[in-house]
Amino acid sequence: MAFSFVIVESPAKVKTLSKILGNDYIIKASIGHIRDLPKKGIGIKISKTFDFSPKYEIMPEKQDVIKELTSNAKKAKTIFLAPDPDREGEAIAWHLYNIFKEEKVKSSIKRIEFNEITKDAILNAIKNPKKINIDRVNAQQARRILDRLVGYKISPLLWQKIGSGLSAGRVQSVAVRLICEKEAEIENFVPQEYWIISEELSKTKKGDAFVAELAKINNKKAEITNQAEADEIVKILKKAPHLVGNINITEQKKSPSPPFITSTLQQDASRYYNFTVKKTMSLAQHLYEGIELGQEGAIGLITYMRTDSPRISDEARNMAKEYIVQKYGKEFLPSHPRQYKSKSGAQDAHEAIRPTEVERTPEKIKNSLSADHYRLYKLIWERFVASQMENSIYDVINVDIKAENCLLKASATSVKFLGFQILSKEENPKDNVFKLLSQLKLKDKLIVNKISPKQYFTQPPSRYSEATLVRDLEEKNIGRPSTYAPTISVIQDRGYVTKEGKHLLPTLLGKQVNNQLVTHFHNIVNVDFTSQMEDSLDKIEDGKQEWQTILKDFYKPFLETLKKASQEMQPVVIPSDEICEVCGKQMVIKKGRFGEYLACSDYPNCKHTKYILKKIGVKCPTQGCEGEIIQKRSKRGFLFYACTEYPKCNFASYNPPTNQPCPNCGTYTVVKFSKKKKPYVVCSNKECNTFVKISRKPKE
Repeated sequence: MAFSFVIVESPAKVKTLSKILGNDYIIKASIGHIRDLPKKGIGIKISKTFDFSPKYEIMPEKQDVIKELTSNAKKAKTIFLAPDPDREGEAIAWHLYNIFKEEKVKSSIKRIEFNEITKDAILNAIKNPKKINIDRVNAQQARRILDRLVGYKISPLLWQKIGSGLSAGRVQSVAVRLICEKEAEIENFVPQEYWIISEELSKTKKGDAFVAELAKINNKKAEITNQAEADEIVKILKKAPHLVGNINITEQKKSPSPPFITSTLQQDASRYYNFTVKKTMSLAQHLYEGIELGQEGAIGLITYMRTDSPRISDEARNMAKEYIVQKYGKEFLPSHPRQYKSKSGAQDAHEAIRPTEVERTPEKIKNSLSADHYRLYKLIWERFVASQMENSIYDVINVDIKAENCLLKASATSVKFLGFQILSKEENPKDNVFKLLSQLKLKDKLIVNKISPKQYFTQPPSRYSEATLVRDLEEKNIGRPSTYAPTISVIQDRGYVTKEGKHLLPTLLGKQVNNQLVTHFHNIVNVDFTSQMEDSLDKIEDGKQEWQTILKDFYKPFLETLKKASQEMQPVVIPSDEICEVCGKQMVIKKGRFGEYLACSDYPNCKHTKYILKKIGVKCPTQGCEGEIIQKRSKRGFLFYACTEYPKCNFASYNPPTNQPCPNCGTYTVVKFSKKKKPYVVCSNKECNTFVKISRKPKE
């Protein structure tokens, strides 16, 4: 029986598409890329005139997949290539097309794309097939060759000068540089003292109070830099009569945010749920490919999750409009439909991330979703619906209070119209203060209940989290939505960056590698250069630039830089305070397969090595053991805590133990962290699980 053959990228889509297309179609998955540059060797032939010919080969683990796909392709009347609608997906379709031609497949081969896995979208794609977009393929080829050239040419130098297993990358090295530069800002930061003076005021002695803050002294901004200045101002405020001055009430509007794009989804999922970028993309992939919804079967719940365009279709806008009017009323709909523009340089091929059916509310399908899938779907659904709703409107009151040469200010807001915020039903805790301030009149005399001078110090910039790193990479036009998650994973896997809580910190190794790259390959790790390269790749995809020209323009100066670096780059030796127990020479820190370790500086004459022990100041809780607890890292990169007497003592824990025994059962206690990353101590015995009051402030 003749059939049509559909090839998708992910196996998870097969079930969803089979339900939509029926028995006349066979659907199989390529399971990602099927051909690539070889794992060994550079795999690119470079001619004397600097023409680049990539030598692709079928990936060893995909040999059986290709056999199955080719077998079905030869029997099918029509082949529909349906990998993801982006550069990588287009390249997969192109490689499949070429493999089938090499295998003399005679069936008609067509390319189809869909932004969402719904019946209408799939059937429309089948009816309107396209040709493979060779410009998009060439943009992917150019990106792949650039990354291979950078990685294969620079990495051996790093192995030689610093240590084995290191790598450089066009995007990953810039990400490491940003993290290192942020850390340098923090290390060089000098805190400045400043004081804020606030007052608790009321109209009568027993009346409700409100807080006002000192804003001006002698008509100039209040800048108090030490306690002596603060004390003098407090003396004035204690004696001075406090009179109400100007009262100003204004209306303020708050607009909803645009629907999610990849980067903003990653940021909000991290902000609200502490999801890693990798986890967010994995959950979003599941929601896009299809989730089992009881009798409905597998349904694609969201549109394609790799996009940098906030645009939505007219169909989606009308869908949202009908839902808003029906659920909340016409007053919650703006007078003109909201349109959101992409930022400069963004690719506009795909819609924003949105639900495929707005009537499928998070609460309706909650029981069919895991807790994390529900959270992410709710985030996407609410953001999309809110983006098409009316503004929230507030009344804002500002009151000036005069006291001698000082001016204090009090303010509050009150909700006038909830607008889009009705979705989250946000409370407004300042409503009572607003009512209190609105009852004041010009020249009313106020009673001072309390004066609070408080000392503060300016804070250094915050370290990057995954979310803020994604934000900066996007703002600086470094990488694309599909690259953020793998980039953040790679820089941690390589040991250049470590994660503590939510924060990304450069390791000593990361700093050393970054220093070498900044010194000898300034252009490669230059933010502007990397951004311009992304623009060039976009121009190739748009058919405005020739991909071989981009590669030539990059490679010629790169060769000169590489030659100069190989001559000038000096080996990096990281000294330690440890002395070799065998020969008495100083030990140095080296990078190995499982992280940093100590080695004798007199190698190869002395080959003594040992672990770097990171003690946490806690004795081993094992009875009779004299060891101490140290921090270690597993082969998979996870932190854990073990005894220095291993293998004699095999104590190990994923949570740091403390010196405090449980007051209930006497078992050792461990430090855990709440969702807000606040530490608490709990008994390690699961049957006991007693919370323990921290007797002293734990060290950071």
